[in-house]
Amino acid sequence: MTAPNPVRLTVSVNGESHDRSVEPRLLLSDFLRHELGLCGTHVGCEHGVCGACTVLLDGEPVRSCLLFAVQVDGCSVRTVEGLADAEGLDPIQQSFREAHGLQCGFCTPGILMTVVRFLEENPRPSEREIREMLSGHLCRCTGYHNIVAAVRLAATRLTEGMAAPTPAPVQAASTPVEAAPAGE
Repeated sequence: MTAPNPVRLTVSVNGESHDRSVEPRLLLSDFLRHELGLCGTHVGCEHGVCGACTVLLDGEPVRSCLLFAVQVDGCSVRTVEGLADAEGLDPIQQSFREAHGLQCGFCTPGILMTVVRFLEENPRPSEREIREMLSGHLCRCTGYHNIVAAVRLAATRLTEGMAAPTPAPVQAASTPVEAAPAGE
């Protein structure tokens, strides 16, 4: 069996135009990682379940492991590499760093890209809304508590400015909490 003929693809990735010939069955995640060298987009389950491969396609979060690269011809893709600039980390990235919203970091790029769009649509989310948004992402390390705190901090920073104070870390549910003595 012969390989299919390559297809011409033009796509903007993180504001830079790329014109390439690709195999029609090349996944967007593989195009980003292997053709463009943008390894921040992680591939976890390869079934669109874990969310690690999430990127923004024309501003909307999509699972790059479920799309062929040729499907994004003429579109704009933003990856986690497109968040930071010469000035430093994006406020969302900075918030995750300060609130300890990551551990191993494997799921973090996909979560960050989803949070970008989420906070654009919902600048002052409730904890319930944040947890619902995160339900499309699997994280095996954090228990999500500090990720929620990081999203809350990012929301505050984006609505009130970068100088927003760092919140106290969220205490994990598995850690016993001592009650204050009566009368205090």
